[in-house]
Amino acid sequence: MCAYVKNLVEEHNMQRRGDEDPGMADVKLVATLTMQLAYRNKDKLSAGMIIGGWDRKLGAQVYGIPLGGSMQRVPFTVGGSGSAYIYGWCDNTWRENMSRDDAEAWVARAISLAIARDASSGGVVRLVTIHDKGSSRQMLEPKHQSLCESELPVIPRR
Repeated sequence: MCAYVKNLVEEHNMQRRGDEDPGMADVKLVATLTMQLAYRNKDKLSAGMIIGGWDRKLGAQVYGIPLGGSMQRVPFTVGGSGSAYIYGWCDNTWRENMSRDDAEAWVARAISLAIARDASSGGVVRLVTIHDKGSSRQMLEPKHQSLCESELPVIPRR
């Protein structure tokens, strides 16, 4: 799906070649193309998708594309097998206009909570922050994640 959307975006940018600076595609365009593919193939696909990014036109954006192919711009969204465990926590703790550090800590905590309750969520938090200068990546190993209630601490190997 990602490769197909990437090809559609590249085609779109080639058609805009006459523009002085076609630049990167708008986040909403990528979300719309993804939504159209999901909707046209709703009988064959069983996956929700999250499109997030930053562009010069609208700044930071997140779009949720649930099963069936609808699309909604949202302040945040979650997905995957651990998401059912954290929806309430996310709704309760989300704040508009968080600083970047607060937002990254919020996401890392949400993923840690999902990992603690869902064995399929893995044990490592891979965090990508998309911003006006590009993106940055972090990997938080279990020993760097805060413990969840009733969770046993990681014991270092000798």
